[in-house]
Amino acid sequence: MEELTVGALRAWARTALVELRRARAGIDELNVYPVPDGDTGTNLYLTWEAACEALPQGELTFAEAVQAFGRGALLGARGNSGVITSQLVRACGMRLAENLPRDRDSDGVLADPRMSEAAALADALTYAADAAYGAVAEPVEGTMLTVARAAATGAMTAANDGKSLAEVCLAAVASARHALTRTTEQLDVLRRAGVVDAGGAGLVVILGAMESVLTGRAVTIDVPARVEPQEVAGDLDPEGPAYEVMYLLDAADEAVADFRRQLAALGDSVVVVGGDGLWNVHVHADDVGAAIELGIAIGRPHRIRVTHFADQPHHEAPLGRAVIAVAAGAGLAELFTEAGAKVVVGGPGRRCSTGEILAAIEKSQATEIVLLPNDKDSIAVAEAAATAARQGGLRVAVIPTRAQVQGLAAIAVHDAAASFDDDVVHQSAAAGQTRHGAVTIAVKDAYTMAGRCRIGDALGVVDGDFALITEDLTEAAVGVVDRLLGGGGELLTIVTGRDADPELAAAIERHVRRHRKDVDVVVYDGGQDRYPLLIGVE
Repeated sequence: MEELTVGALRAWARTALVELRRARAGIDELNVYPVPDGDTGTNLYLTWEAACEALPQGELTFAEAVQAFGRGALLGARGNSGVITSQLVRACGMRLAENLPRDRDSDGVLADPRMSEAAALADALTYAADAAYGAVAEPVEGTMLTVARAAATGAMTAANDGKSLAEVCLAAVASARHALTRTTEQLDVLRRAGVVDAGGAGLVVILGAMESVLTGRAVTIDVPARVEPQEVAGDLDPEGPAYEVMYLLDAADEAVADFRRQLAALGDSVVVVGGDGLWNVHVHADDVGAAIELGIAIGRPHRIRVTHFADQPHHEAPLGRAVIAVAAGAGLAELFTEAGAKVVVGGPGRRCSTGEILAAIEKSQATEIVLLPNDKDSIAVAEAAATAARQGGLRVAVIPTRAQVQGLAAIAVHDAAASFDDDVVHQSAAAGQTRHGAVTIAVKDAYTMAGRCRIGDALGVVDGDFALITEDLTEAAVGVVDRLLGGGGELLTIVTGRDADPELAAAIERHVRRHRKDVDVVVYDGGQDRYPLLIGVE
């Protein structure tokens, strides 16, 4: 893309949400600072999801779009990292809207931009980094603030050298990635744990999504793995405040600077972001009442949320809730595992049994269980296992996912911190909003819903029924995709089979990018048998 438009914002928002969903569990594993509560990836995903949901459909000016997106992030920010991210997003969007006016005056005249697209992006990233530092009462290097500053510096250097918009973005991502690797040495707690900063890793994922959109090349940011820790894990949990306090605050802008200083005297990890009378407040403190009363003194706190760190599960502790998914291939099993699910092997020709699901339930040691059968024939098996498990006093819900891609959509929104009912509802909604299809090769002559097929024909499946018969697998796949997208959709997921020709998925991706530029495409290696492609549309 050569311009930062509403379309570019929408594409970036959707792509980043997909990538944060993929990286969520890995980022959670990195989370040891400021509190080792293992939720940074989840908080970033939920913050970004709130921003995406706040972006209205239909005609919008650029200023309206960035304002809605930034406000959504502000209102939906979760945790320390989410609040800082909301400030970065909001400040960056506001600055872009100032420097790149897209609105026409009453005479229909479009105002001249103050600078080029590339320079505007670099300037906005710099402004956003400054705003994020200003929002934190006591900024600490080796965190996502450091990564944001590095991205801005890299972008500004490229812009000053006359680079294009895409090249400026590439420079920002490269600088951010380099800065992320250095965070391990900048903070003792990260060095002792052998990790990079979790919030910084999430920010690199978000910037990588921008690179994907502006360059037109799919970019996947892998979350850095742990390195050898320099001290034992027992040193990672220093004494600190007992509670995380968050709330929205209606207050005059001029009162916030003093408020932030008073809050810093009460606790740590103080972040206050927002503007125009609405603020999001975050602090770690021992005195919850005092933290809220400071807000009352200058305005109206609302949507107050308090978390007692001692009540939060640690990585080593048995999970209170487990999601158990039936996976039809090695790649799919890895995807589900990375997203936090326990896996039971299943799929065509290898149906899992009630006993196998019960064994997985028992092994999880969880008291709350969510089952994702991911196959219409496995739903009854999962229901039988759920009935047996409930007799043992467990709380079990079966989400009737009829396809692997529906299971992937469900596990992506799994939130262990939510109530059991809310978690089940969100996963059910995500699965229900995912249409599914596949392509396969006929192994015998038969009559289908689409007519008579012969051995070797390419068959297209839409929502569980044979919908088309052709002689070419690519033609069948294109037909399935077009039918699925005919009902609308923003994200196309392609899962390749064990023996699939890589060109097959590439051809579908080219077709969608050519004819449906509003749709994002992600491709995973599923390793499933019989179906060269599984396809999902959300």
